[in-house]
Amino acid sequence: MDERVREHARTLVDWSARIEAGDDVVVQVGEGAHDLAVAVAAELGERGANLVTLYQSGEVSRAYLRAHDGEFESDPEYELSLYENADSVLSLRADRNATAMADVPSERSQASSRARQGIREARLATDWVATVHPTRAMAQSAGMSYEAYRDFVYDAMLRDWESLAEEMAQLKTILDEGDTVRLQKAGGPVETDLTMSIAGRTAVNSAASVTYDSHNLPSGEVFTAPYDTAGEVFFDVPLTVEGQRVRDVHLSFEGGEVVDWSAEQGAGALESVLTTDAGARRLGELGIGMNRGIDRFTDSILFDEKMAETVHLAVGRAYDDCLPEGESGNDSAVHLDLITDMSGESSLTVDGEVVQRNGRFRWEE
Repeated sequence: MDERVREHARTLVDWSARIEAGDDVVVQVGEGAHDLAVAVAAELGERGANLVTLYQSGEVSRAYLRAHDGEFESDPEYELSLYENADSVLSLRADRNATAMADVPSERSQASSRARQGIREARLATDWVATVHPTRAMAQSAGMSYEAYRDFVYDAMLRDWESLAEEMAQLKTILDEGDTVRLQKAGGPVETDLTMSIAGRTAVNSAASVTYDSHNLPSGEVFTAPYDTAGEVFFDVPLTVEGQRVRDVHLSFEGGEVVDWSAEQGAGALESVLTTDAGARRLGELGIGMNRGIDRFTDSILFDEKMAETVHLAVGRAYDDCLPEGESGNDSAVHLDLITDMSGESSLTVDGEVVQRNGRFRWEE
């Protein structure tokens, strides 16, 4: 076994999930994640945790959903009880076929998802962490050789997370104490000049650990929930939305809402998201990538949004962790992250003070 797999497992169990003796742990094993699952099981055994493993496969899900009549039982008790009694859920994602679910009718997938809302909420109430184990299918989707993709994944994951958490804490403090963020960027068909309020909001130091309210490995971003957005923004990092390639997105904001939008490619998919509901045309997240172990875009939001020298804005749902207790943020059925590359002529300012210029933070200069 590649020693990096064992290191990945140790990082997941110790740093990310903070597993202790006696913890009841559910491990969801993707069909290509056998080696990682073996390594994780060994780590859990050494720590005296209790283990239940579940097998996850896109092809298995496809077979079930295509054969089902679409009338799903709501939150089956036997599965709901498992998550309600779990301390941690570790999701080891590893697709062998990234498009295994492509021919499942969308209304059937949506019906299944709606029927499992209680199960999903119970899982999210645990100390859950999602990670990925590299597979050839994932490498192909990223346009990379399998060997190069494995190196890319482990460079992103096997970081000095404690040091990165300390660095990101500087940005969290600035955002927590700030009132107004301004994002400016030259170049492209539209120059970005966007302002947004963050007063009263709490930023999350997403340092790949439940201790930091962070549930992804890899991570490496600081994010908050903006509002009162105004101005223009251009996103130059391509992404896939509803199976369609979307690139060169331009959004115009007035009074906190998107009032005009366009895309050089995939305009229909973009419009479908923005017209989902009223909240889909407002921002739910401002995220700033800080993981320098991620050095290229791979059309995987788990990695792309964490890449250093990027900023992402999400239209749709805001995260409760960023909101004052008792306050509701932007509500929507969608949350779509759009990314802009800040490595060129650009600046990010908070209350008029430059925090990042041309992709470099002021403490890096």
